[in-house]
Amino acid sequence: MYYETLKKISTELSDKPRGILAADESTGTIKKRFDLINLESNFENRRKYRELLFSTPDLGNFISGVILFDETIKQKDKNGKSFCQLLKDNNIHVGIKVDAGAKNLIGSNEEKITEGLDNLNDRMQEYAQLGATFAKWRAVIEITKTNPSNYCIELNSHALARYAKICQHNNIVPIVEPEVLMDGDHDIQKCYEVTSATLDSLFKNLKFQNVYLEGILLKPNMVISGLKCAKQANVNEVAKKTIDCLKNNVPEEVPGVVFLSGGQSDQKATEHLNEMNKFQGLSWKLSFSYGRALQQSVLYKWKGDDNNFNEAQKELLKRSKLNSMATEGEYLLEME
Repeated sequence: MYYETLKKISTELSDKPRGILAADESTGTIKKRFDLINLESNFENRRKYRELLFSTPDLGNFISGVILFDETIKQKDKNGKSFCQLLKDNNIHVGIKVDAGAKNLIGSNEEKITEGLDNLNDRMQEYAQLGATFAKWRAVIEITKTNPSNYCIELNSHALARYAKICQHNNIVPIVEPEVLMDGDHDIQKCYEVTSATLDSLFKNLKFQNVYLEGILLKPNMVISGLKCAKQANVNEVAKKTIDCLKNNVPEEVPGVVFLSGGQSDQKATEHLNEMNKFQGLSWKLSFSYGRALQQSVLYKWKGDDNNFNEAQKELLKRSKLNSMATEGEYLLEME
């Protein structure tokens, strides 16, 4: 394990004013996105869409890394250049989603455990050879009247730490993503309590497995009201609660926190990030690792039509730039 290499990559990924584009949708998820624009999800359409994203001019000014799916990391553009090389030429790190998805956790009350540790070391070696410098693993924590259980939180934290250790063994920076879902009618205080318990468990497990904290990135949810909550917290409340939660649970050695958007609208995800970056004296950099919040409007511009290629790329550049400005606390609503 090369500590300096891991530290360098994690620093470059989280350095302001850039963030991460999560383009790691599984085949099932990208089909749902394509259904919204009435486009068939076949190999060529998926390849064409990813080429649209990755070949966007000047994307590297605002995006430091892109998370890919197994299919995507092996694809090429229309000229035969690998997507990995296309991204590297634009000064963008190549990432890879390595978990096998959230499955039913036996012994729990309808909770989930993320699988994918089997043969992970062999797969990491392959991805490193393909050009990946970082990876991602997502755990899913749902808030209901009875959940989450400590059992669910602990097992997911252990798996995240095991994955992180295997990544670092292969000189790949792990993004650890413990997502407390927005679904539900819980208020922001409940989200704070569950997120806090999850992060506490996660870092205990990371330390237990001797994961090098200066060579990871944390990808958490923001502390936010459930989607069905009658009283939605405002932007200032979300920013303050999230910062308080991080301060109480995230060690200073962690170089960067790259938030997931978690179903927020494009605009809200940017607003919240911007407000958090107005806080002074934080030990970690606060940036973004957005999927839907960067891509949704791009898909609607493109609609699967080659004639809309340039307009869709302009939309991606716009959303990337707005979130880039939010990492500096310089985003304004009128920029929309």
